Amino acid sequence: MSPPLRELLTSASARLAACTDTPQLDAQVALAHVLGRTRTWVLAHLDSPAETVEADRYEQLLHRLEEGEPLPYVLGHQEFFGLDFDISPDVLIPRPETELLVRNALDWIAAAPDRRTIADVGTGSGCIAISIAVHVPTVTVLATDISAPALEVARANARKFGVSGRIRFVECDMLPPHTLDLTSEEHMDLICANLPYIPTARLHSLPVFGREPSLALDGGVDGLDPFRRFFSIAPEWMARGGLMLLEIEARSGPAVLSLAYDAFHAAAIHLHKDLAGSDRLLEIQLNGLT
Repeated sequence: MSPPLRELLTSASARLAACTDTPQLDAQVALAHVLGRTRTWVLAHLDSPAETVEADRYEQLLHRLEEGEPLPYVLGHQEFFGLDFDISPDVLIPRPETELLVRNALDWIAAAPDRRTIADVGTGSGCIAISIAVHVPTVTVLATDISAPALEVARANARKFGVSGRIRFVECDMLPPHTLDLTSEEHMDLICANLPYIPTARLHSLPVFGREPSLALDGGVDGLDPFRRFFSIAPEWMARGGLMLLEIEARSGPAVLSLAYDAFHAAAIHLHKDLAGSDRLLEIQLNGLT
């Protein structure tokens, strides 16, 4: 006879204690995934027996977690801004901190009804571009990534949420190359970017190293190389009075701010803090007269 869910969870929590800060929660979420139920349902049916095939699937899943594979990759999805995004090891796991960027973007778009062209640089899973497109049905989005596998994940998510017709996905380094001056139709009202921003040496000391794509994390020796390149090419893509929103590493606020002031002489530049009180978002509001 298969063990009850309570017994499975107790054993799983003990095993996961060595590899996660939230062993009970992870054990419950993983079991709910295997059963095709909600976590609330699992907790309300702890005395129910698991089918043998379910217990076997749970064991396989637990083994992957013990080997260090992040739970969202094991599950194949992650919630972000109220949407359930499909993910794979080809993309970063969407994080709550990035929701600050989306909230600020949506607030700005709501206050500027004539601003409807958006770019999402380094789109990854597409969580930023798609969240904006879902909440504002009138926007069109250019979503770029240097990784072809990441773009496949993003395209699948765009289809999942019914916004693929309003998002153009382009494989390139930051923004597409061009030889002539950009036309007014190509200019972007809003550019969002979650660039790689962790200094290389520090990245190598973090648990995330080797578990999520370093291409999307490694910001070079000081973590600022992607920002230097971005500031050298992004301004020509911006419409007058446009806005840039960039997620930053918590420790790099003053340095990124200095780079922004050097690159933009007619802009209002601000740092926004996340819920933990750390610098998290750089806002660059361009002057509408330049």
